[in-house]
Amino acid sequence: MIDYPGEICAIVFTQGCNFRCPYCHNPELVNPELYGENLQEETIFSFLAMRRGKIDAVTITGGEPTIQHDLIEFVKRVRKTGYSIKIDTNGSNPEVIEKLISMKLLDYIAMDIKSPADKFKMITKSHISYDKITQTTELIMKSGIPYEFRTTVLKKLLDENDILNIANSIRNAKLYILQQFIPSKVLDRGLMQYESYSREELESLSKKITQSVSNILIR
Repeated sequence: MIDYPGEICAIVFTQGCNFRCPYCHNPELVNPELYGENLQEETIFSFLAMRRGKIDAVTITGGEPTIQHDLIEFVKRVRKTGYSIKIDTNGSNPEVIEKLISMKLLDYIAMDIKSPADKFKMITKSHISYDKITQTTELIMKSGIPYEFRTTVLKKLLDENDILNIANSIRNAKLYILQQFIPSKVLDRGLMQYESYSREELESLSKKITQSVSNILIR
């Protein structure tokens, strides 16, 4: 009941990601050395068939779902089951998100915005252009589909000005979520020693960005 606002959902985790954010809390879906055995698609659809009337939706997350070559066909098949569909994305593949939107295959989109443009490559450890992120945010905001943007905040990586810059880049977005870094299971265990923003600090920060985004949650 957490992943899809207002709905009871099943969650499908996809394996693999084109980012290497050090605070990633799903390292077994990002680091190939930690990969486990995949489920067969028929196992997933059998599960969904047995849960009719008990769950409302399916959230597809990762890793990064949009790097999966058969994502669209999978989502089409989920759509035929009658469940609502939410996707979590890092925004790196606007072409895929655009197709899913245009084909009316999504009911909710959650996008993680990792950083402002000047820190993007440092945090994501990728060579993807930040222009891709901008394209995806614009697509989502114009889609007419319910959505949220969210950022995991860790003092070592993002300061107050960084958060203000991110908020400004999604000015007038419907919802922006600040996620408190939890030093537990992460890709780079060296981050475990660093201080998280306190709840009070995040609440203070949220007040400073309301001029850009009026609806802000702390998670």
